[in-house]
Amino acid sequence: MVLAALLVAGLGTACGSSESAAPDKTEKTKAGRGAESGAAGALAQAKAAQQARVAAAKRWGLVKTPLMAPAAPKEKPEISTREGFEVEDGDELPHVFTTVPTEDKVVFLTIDDGAEKDPEFLKMMRELKIPYTAFLSDYLVRDNYPYFKDMQAAGVTLNNHTLNHRYMPGLSYDQQREEICGQQDTIQRVFGKRPTLFRPPYGNYNQDTLKAAKSCGIKAVPLWNAEAFVNRMDYREWDRDLHPGDIILTHFRGKDDWKGSMPDMIRHVMKTVTDKGYAVARLEDYL
Repeated sequence: MVLAALLVAGLGTACGSSESAAPDKTEKTKAGRGAESGAAGALAQAKAAQQARVAAAKRWGLVKTPLMAPAAPKEKPEISTREGFEVEDGDELPHVFTTVPTEDKVVFLTIDDGAEKDPEFLKMMRELKIPYTAFLSDYLVRDNYPYFKDMQAAGVTLNNHTLNHRYMPGLSYDQQREEICGQQDTIQRVFGKRPTLFRPPYGNYNQDTLKAAKSCGIKAVPLWNAEAFVNRMDYREWDRDLHPGDIILTHFRGKDDWKGSMPDMIRHVMKTVTDKGYAVARLEDYL
């Protein structure tokens, strides 16, 4: 009888343990299924996005679908002024560079001034999801601010290219400051955000330019290592090639200036970039 009582007690204890453990096992199973469902959903979403990208590339006449850029780096690269681009006592001034130091096989597309306002370009870039950075001069932009507001709404950062696109080294410090700070104020007033990047017209600058830019809130001065046209690419380096982190310059231009449109220019740029195995990344993600 004692043995029987012990057996019953033992069975009761075992049943109690099983019942108390069951909810933990159930919760783990639910969590596992939830994780699998989430992963499957993310995979399906990524697949759908890629299919949309392939379809957009065909629709816009690209030879190949643009490559996807990697995720933005968690730690930003350390930017320094390119050798040969220094100014006297420039250590505390905004750095001037043509390439972002990175091992990612990415390049950055930047577009200057604002002369051409092609709605097809905005549509193309939005559908292809190609990131780019704009450097605007107000004398060319002010006749159609809404065009650039649409650009900004699509995620494009609008930066400073001076009010009137003048040759900066030919101006006094005060004149340069008026050109840069005036454009800072205009972009903040019209578009709601003060730029931190500045590109001097023609890529020309002196110590006063960088001092004025710093006083206006500018943090960095990206120039370029390659320039894109509707039918060719020009390169700064001797090897006439792209390199990881290179900044590409082009302009808001159309058939009045080029033998083609801005979408034609993008088709040529993306063929070159993609053929060389590069993706276009967002410049601000690396700065």
